[in-house]
Amino acid sequence: MSDQFSELTSHFSAHSSFIITTHVNPDGDAIGSEVALARFLSDKGKKVTVINQSTTPDHLQFLTDVYPVHTYNSEYDKKIIDSDCICVVDTNSPKRFSALAPAVAKSTAFKICIDHHLEQEAFADLYTIDTDVPATCELLYRILSSVDEKGITTQIANALYAGIMTDTMSFRFPKTDAETHSIASDLLARGVDPYVIYQKVFENGPLNKLWLLGKALESIQLHADGRIAAMVLSRNVFADTQTTEADVDNFTSYVLSIKGVELGLVFVELSDGTKVSFRSKGEVPVNELAKQFNGGGHKNASGARLKNIVFTDAIEKVLTASRQFINNRKTL
Repeated sequence: MSDQFSELTSHFSAHSSFIITTHVNPDGDAIGSEVALARFLSDKGKKVTVINQSTTPDHLQFLTDVYPVHTYNSEYDKKIIDSDCICVVDTNSPKRFSALAPAVAKSTAFKICIDHHLEQEAFADLYTIDTDVPATCELLYRILSSVDEKGITTQIANALYAGIMTDTMSFRFPKTDAETHSIASDLLARGVDPYVIYQKVFENGPLNKLWLLGKALESIQLHADGRIAAMVLSRNVFADTQTTEADVDNFTSYVLSIKGVELGLVFVELSDGTKVSFRSKGEVPVNELAKQFNGGGHKNASGARLKNIVFTDAIEKVLTASRQFINNRKTL
């Protein structure tokens, strides 16, 4: 991968105006990657604009202090099309950056993809993807270190640490290894306060998010002799608790916390369809299940969106496939 890092260095140097974007409903790894890269390039004198389809969730707003993040509207199309270089981080599929995809496709800018997900799609000129790392921010740390190790300031370190911490769920998800902890240690040495980052991400939410969590926990049901746990959140639940889809972040950990559960599902009713989060333990390749619904992601963490189907029908369709999927596998 050192050759790719060298090529990235040359493109970071050669281009003067950059657009950075990520997937819809960005998480800590997505926002952390964006703002860390944006601040790094800006510190090198580059013109950088971060544009996302979705707004930044409240619990991640502190990361925009590292670098501003704009919410997409069509007025940004010209800026996207006219840019020298477009960097897409934490996703490798145009459908995941959705509304920006047409302008990105139309642009003649050099396109870079930095990611850690499986099954990349063709849209970029240069792919730097490592599916063995637990977070894009870990890969980005290695990239930025190879470009200019001293350029990773405390602000940038904060963003990278937040991304790694959230995507590993506090360093406990699969693929978290000695290198991950070594990188985290170096980021702390650069001035990161782990308690402050944790507090801002996980201990700074509104009361109604806890109301939503209560409703979510009440909704959990077991299937396939306890091997599947499913959480269901309808639009009515969001209305009753005055919350949004963004407030569901990290709820997936609860469905996997039940003894005997190998496959966890979280169903979220959207205005235009159903979002399904798939999670699994051990060697259960949940990304293969997500593929059945045009989704994807990681072996143990994937997602999909079902459109043009009633919410209850979408739930039953996914549950039917999930029962068949898990019953075809041996018990852990």
